[in-house]
Amino acid sequence: IIKISRSMYYLLGLISFFTVGEDEVKAWTINQGDKAKKAAGKIHSDIERGFIRAEVVEYQDLKELGNMQAVKEKGLFRLEGKEYIVKDGDIVHFRFNI
Repeated sequence: IIKISRSMYYLLGLISFFTVGEDEVKAWTINQGDKAKKAAGKIHSDIERGFIRAEVVEYQDLKELGNMQAVKEKGLFRLEGKEYIVKDGDIVHFRFNI
């Protein structure tokens, strides 16, 4: 079933990014090629409207290093603007002002 699901995502041109809170991790589905500002709108239109920047960590970096602090210490935590094209598996925290 996992292979079928991944194949369908690929065929439909979809990817997932993640948001992480203290007690929740959530996957969001977007179109491949969507920019950060549009991805923010998947969570809430206010976040898209007030978008400031996206704080991005690649899943593989977090998996290899084990925690966000180690990712930051290695300099793998990135600040991206509204034109950033979200990649499959990105872990994103959106900064916004409404």
